[in-house]
Amino acid sequence: MTSRKPDEPLARNSRLRLVRPRALATARRAVTTRRTRPAPRPPEGTPPRAELARQARHVLADAVRIARWAAVERGAATAPRTGPAQERAAAALALTPGQIRAGWDRARLAGLVELHGDTARPGWRLHAWDRDDSAVLRGWVALFDAWSLVHPSPEGVAPSAVAEVVEALPQVLSLLQLSQGPVLVPALLDLLGQRVEELREERCEVPSTAPAPEAAATAEGDGLPALLDWALEGLAAVGALTLDPGTEGRQATLTPLGNWAVWVKLEQICVAAQSPAGNIEQSAEDMLRGCARLTPGPARAEYRAWLAARTLSSAVAELLAVARGEDALLRGLAFEALRVVGAPAEAEVRATVAEPSLRPYALLWIAEYEGADPDDAQEVLTREESTWLWVDTAAAVADHGETELLVRHLDSAVQGTVPALLDEIRAVGHPRTVQVLVALAAAHPDPALAKAVRRAAFQVHTGGA
Repeated sequence: MTSRKPDEPLARNSRLRLVRPRALATARRAVTTRRTRPAPRPPEGTPPRAELARQARHVLADAVRIARWAAVERGAATAPRTGPAQERAAAALALTPGQIRAGWDRARLAGLVELHGDTARPGWRLHAWDRDDSAVLRGWVALFDAWSLVHPSPEGVAPSAVAEVVEALPQVLSLLQLSQGPVLVPALLDLLGQRVEELREERCEVPSTAPAPEAAATAEGDGLPALLDWALEGLAAVGALTLDPGTEGRQATLTPLGNWAVWVKLEQICVAAQSPAGNIEQSAEDMLRGCARLTPGPARAEYRAWLAARTLSSAVAELLAVARGEDALLRGLAFEALRVVGAPAEAEVRATVAEPSLRPYALLWIAEYEGADPDDAQEVLTREESTWLWVDTAAAVADHGETELLVRHLDSAVQGTVPALLDEIRAVGHPRTVQVLVALAAAHPDPALAKAVRRAAFQVHTGGA
């Protein structure tokens, strides 16, 4: 928005659209300080990336075939996980229905396909699969992170026990990575039991004198052998490790892909721990405040490191708790971190659509998760939701940025005139409306426009028309 001449109408010539990445970039620039780090080198003996990508392509070969079939057959408007579409896919690809179902789940988690309702569309990684090794490795790592979603847990085991094992498993993988060779399953079971006990102590759980049958079995360790077998088999199914009988008993060994993935996770944790903010040890709120000073690429690396040190369920809950707070900048950054989480956060993010303060962010997250281009995702928002998000972003800039950024933020509003913008801002009822308008009036160099904004702020404050 530029200053107008006294005889010019208080309007703009073109209808400007709210573009989420641009608005978020506006808020981020309020506190950005660029920082770079040298790229870490993998340990000696790690295969080249091209070889790792070849192995990942082999693991996901069936998923790629199913994804490509679904991309061609998407006119049927049904994902080939169940029903007639599954039968057609099984016949066309010479796979069993069970293989189709498992391959489809892998394809979704690896970003090879995207669902728009019941219609399957090829994901960007599928387009880049044959030529982009980085896309292949990132797709496989996404599957590695979500192994427990594609491998059903044992029946009759309490969900809390399953969650404990998933949370404790990184230590098991670390032992396998440090051993640089096969490790007997009993040794892994001992470590798993110790880590589960540590987690319970960290939560200050006091065992009941008469626990429920499921809890009693888990507390005595009776359920851990089956859960460890489940976890190892699940990781073997995604190509992260191998299980062999061995001469001294059953043993597990990380594959080159699994070894590389665990090293990547550990490196992310170490890098974050060495950062000035110490993000790996921080709460979600403090981590996001530290990441606000980073450009998007390094910030995503910090999110990944922070997430790698926690269970996804607890991390998602903590991020959403921050998003529900009063700091609009942290709200936007929390959803950026949730984009890094991806599929495991889908259910929790969809549940927040009913919360007015989170609804626009959640709708944009869902649209991008389902395959919408980030530059076009804002089309899913109503005009009122776009206006609410505009005010929320303006609040982030007002709290953390410079006055020039707040003035330029006017260019991201959907309304074509300032009077229309002010009318709709009053209507959406954002709790920070008055503060945003006061800050905008103080910042804008055009006296007439500033006066109109101050009048609007006064009307909102007094409840006038």
